[in-house]
Amino acid sequence: MLTYTLRRLLGMIPLLLLISVVVFTLAKSMPGDALTGMIDPANVKPEYIAEMRQQLGYNDPIPQQFIRWFGNMLRGDFGQSFIHKMPVSDLFFQRLQNTAILATMAICITYAIAFLTGMVAGRRPNTPIDYSIQTVSYIVYALPSFIIGIVCIYIFAIKLGWVPASGSRSVGVADGTLAYYLNVLKNSLLPAFVLGSLGTAAYTQFLRNDIIESSRKDYVRTARAKGTSERHIYNRHILRNSLIPMVTFLGIDIGGLFGGAVITETLFVYPGMGELFVSSISSRDYSVVMTITMFASVMTLIGNLISDLLYGYVDPRIRLR
Repeated sequence: MLTYTLRRLLGMIPLLLLISVVVFTLAKSMPGDALTGMIDPANVKPEYIAEMRQQLGYNDPIPQQFIRWFGNMLRGDFGQSFIHKMPVSDLFFQRLQNTAILATMAICITYAIAFLTGMVAGRRPNTPIDYSIQTVSYIVYALPSFIIGIVCIYIFAIKLGWVPASGSRSVGVADGTLAYYLNVLKNSLLPAFVLGSLGTAAYTQFLRNDIIESSRKDYVRTARAKGTSERHIYNRHILRNSLIPMVTFLGIDIGGLFGGAVITETLFVYPGMGELFVSSISSRDYSVVMTITMFASVMTLIGNLISDLLYGYVDPRIRLR
């Protein structure tokens, strides 16, 4: 397993280099550049703009600009945010904390609900409760996340008033206190539920179908023939084997949730990386856009690696091969 892990880590190096080339090329293909956000509206003289472009190195050859940007990124220097007037690294880690909280809560909600509903539907196929779970899952899976978000805001925030409709924390709560952390969780609950709803619907159907298929396997019929109780068969054999693919999805979700947070954070005005990414594109804050894009790509690669390692850990047959 250690050799496999090291081999995968080494294989990620050329992938990261290729991703960085793609990210840099896409950023350069966008209209304007970072200088667009720096220009003083009171001073748009061509001489001033040409001087600024020369100072910032935007007149250098493209390969030279890429090497300079990539080298700075490896040293932890992601540039300067011209909109927020601060280093991108400081701004990035401020927003990363909020997105990490949101993604963690979304994963917990996804797997808790999917495990419960998928197990119930799989053990009682073709019953009213199974049909009800499938109907709700198909509806949630078919609806766009922003529609689900609007409906949840209207019901739980406006009508019932259980949770706030926007923001990551309420005003007037002292930092570092228990009330502060509880307030953060309360503000993150609704966007986390919306963010994890699509995965919940898909995993519910996946677990249900896998449980039904596993219950028809030869080893299950053999266990029943030996007089093994149904509860033991489901918990020890069927459910255990059906959860193996579910465990591997955890790694994939790590990278996927950071990408899915873009719509959710924008809808809930949640100050995370997704909301920062959208606002940075609008304001042409290219240093921030490139940093977040690279981070999402790296998280996707790491998530795939974790998924492969988890699969090999929970299924000995993979390790044997």
